[in-house]
Amino acid sequence: MSNVNNLNDLIHAKIRLGIMSLLMIYEECDFTFLKKSLSVTDGNLGSHLKKLEDAGYVEITKTFVSKKTKTIVQITNLGADAYKEYISTIEAILKNKS
Repeated sequence: MSNVNNLNDLIHAKIRLGIMSLLMIYEECDFTFLKKSLSVTDGNLGSHLKKLEDAGYVEITKTFVSKKTKTIVQITNLGADAYKEYISTIEAILKNKS
């Protein structure tokens, strides 16, 4: 029986859930897109991305476009699997409640 204690705390945080959800849709996003989509500051987004990167859920690549740094965030296989497991746990909790 699934309950809230089975939820992945790393993904469950609102901003990180938003990041992972967007990456599941688009596979990769740039920093500016994530920042605007989630209505967060640079520092807030950066700290959440660092936690996801440290867990191996995302890969961050910095490139240059017209002499400006562009940060690309991609979901990893590990991250996609963790997200799918998170969603499965939510679904199981909802089924148990009915």
